[in-house]
Amino acid sequence: MEYLKILKREVIPALGCTEPVAVALCCAKAKDELKDSPERVEVFVSKNVFKNGMGVGVPNTGMVGLDIAASIGSIMGNSLKDLKLLEDVTPKILEEAKNFLQSGKVKVKFKETKDKLYIEAILYSKNEYVKVIIKGKHNNIVYVEKNGNIILNNNTEEVALSNKNEVLSVKGIYDFATSIDFKDIAFLIDGAEMNKKIANEGLTKDYGLKVGKTIMENIKKGILGDDINNYAMALTAAASDARMSGATLPVMSSAGSGNQGLTAILPIVAVSEKIGYDKEKLARAIAISHLITYHIKNHLGRLSSVCGCGVAAGIGASCGITYLLGGGYDKIVKAIKNMIANLTGMICDGAKPSCALKLATSASAAVQSALLAMSDIEVSKHDGIIEEDVEKTIANLAKIGTQGMSITDDVILNIMISKC
Repeated sequence: MEYLKILKREVIPALGCTEPVAVALCCAKAKDELKDSPERVEVFVSKNVFKNGMGVGVPNTGMVGLDIAASIGSIMGNSLKDLKLLEDVTPKILEEAKNFLQSGKVKVKFKETKDKLYIEAILYSKNEYVKVIIKGKHNNIVYVEKNGNIILNNNTEEVALSNKNEVLSVKGIYDFATSIDFKDIAFLIDGAEMNKKIANEGLTKDYGLKVGKTIMENIKKGILGDDINNYAMALTAAASDARMSGATLPVMSSAGSGNQGLTAILPIVAVSEKIGYDKEKLARAIAISHLITYHIKNHLGRLSSVCGCGVAAGIGASCGITYLLGGGYDKIVKAIKNMIANLTGMICDGAKPSCALKLATSASAAVQSALLAMSDIEVSKHDGIIEEDVEKTIANLAKIGTQGMSITDDVILNIMISKC
């Protein structure tokens, strides 16, 4: 079943922000192919990867950025661990990676490429070199070359664009999620538990801006109400606080992003805890959320100038919340239109601690849009980019994010680089 295959492919654990982890993975794969230790490392990344990795914490390092991620991957190898490879960073490996980085032998540069997600790592030892390319998805190794010999070559346009051939629809997603046997999607509960764990980490310790923790403290003081909206904000933001500051806990990602996984799951978890916990209904709601997130990201692209965590995953979460509250397909359509009317245009200016602010905003909007939908309130087709047809409305969102904001990434990146 196509939708189930998508869930199993796109909902996977990741430790750390996926851009630095993907750089570490690319370098690790090259290291695993080398006989000797690397003496020099060159990494070239697309501007979106560069932007998303500049200011984010790397787990088990106490450091930020792509440079340390590249150095660790080049020292450690361990590519078989996929996006969880940073779990195995030891103090000894970290010390070696820091020394290698300080030697000036690790260079990370951005490369002009039409691919939004592109990472190329070249590791040189005394007598060998290995070149590895990741493209399209954070763990999609498409090319491996060693000493001029091509070991793997899936570096084609067809592979890069394979997801475009998947025909999804909101109706198809709803029908699948509400009819599939619970046992087939029960694994989604693992993601809820995983992401709740890192949320609790952010609620109890001081990470980043402490957005989630501060909201929860104000709930306890009685300044904010103890309701589904504020709890959803606190839980989602706290998880981002911890993750963006390098907490060493994995998260269940969604459509290639850990923060998307937090937003796609945690507002739904928050609502389910407040209204009554039912594992089967929770799993179905999360399935809707992940698939709607993926559907929208398929339109926007893996990396975009639009904040996928706040917009795509927020829309997914609102759909899941609507389902939890008893809404059917028609009300889910209303929630999508409400969210697109609200959050379209939220920019992505890289992965960093302040992402927690955007996730809090998205979680709140997800609850608000769901509640409006449950009262049969939806933004009219006469308003802005909203159309009667929900698929056309999603296409309009994508048009804004791709055509309308085509130079936004360049402007954002130039601003960020000018601060360095």
